Amino acid sequence: MSNIKNFLKKHKKLSIFTGVFLGLIILSVGGFLLYASDYYRADKTALSILEENYNMEVRDNLTILSPSEPTDTAIVFYPGAKVQAEAYLPLLDAIRDTGIKCILVEMPFNMAIFGSNEAKAVMEEFDEIENWYIMGHSMGGAMASKFASENKQSIDGLILLGAYIYGDYSDKDTLTVYGSFNTSVRDKIDYTENIVVIEGGNHAQFGNYGEQKGDTPADISPQEQQSQTVDAIDEFIDSRSDEKAA
Repeated sequence: MSNIKNFLKKHKKLSIFTGVFLGLIILSVGGFLLYASDYYRADKTALSILEENYNMEVRDNLTILSPSEPTDTAIVFYPGAKVQAEAYLPLLDAIRDTGIKCILVEMPFNMAIFGSNEAKAVMEEFDEIENWYIMGHSMGGAMASKFASENKQSIDGLILLGAYIYGDYSDKDTLTVYGSFNTSVRDKIDYTENIVVIEGGNHAQFGNYGEQKGDTPADISPQEQQSQTVDAIDEFIDSRSDEKAA
């Protein structure tokens, strides 16, 4: 009888522990899903580009913007954390007008930290591309930098917007662009090559998703910030192409 009582007592404690453990897991998952569901949405300007569907294809978690003429150069883009991927369509649309294919990756839960290796599958899928660049904004830039540092032989360059090099990757092969009001990025940069500061720009205006919490309002429009960004990217890729051809 004593053994049975001891067994039941232990079983009861185990059941309580299991119940508490499962309850904590449910609360944690629920809290994360609630957190992830609160993200920045693309504005009307960005969504209008999706509606136009000019030389654009949506395939699974990819939105592919192709230039009017065939190209052997492409950019894989990682969005910022908790930002709807489509918010970056105006920027990518302008880049593709320079003759570069742009491939926008929609990340799990809108967080690139859960998809830092997505570029690998993209590069395997588009085997006609010879020159690969990876680009990201904010946390997307950090994860793009992480991918670049782990796949140096696979890409021709890294482009960071409102972000800085994360991992072991050369600043010579990196373009870093940030707004002058984005001091949190400025203060973290400990290298000197290929840095472009957009005067009057801020953190959020590389995308079209409105104001971002904690960000300083910009003195220039999103269109102007993105136009200067496109010019910097075009110049960077041209210089990389010239080096490769030499």
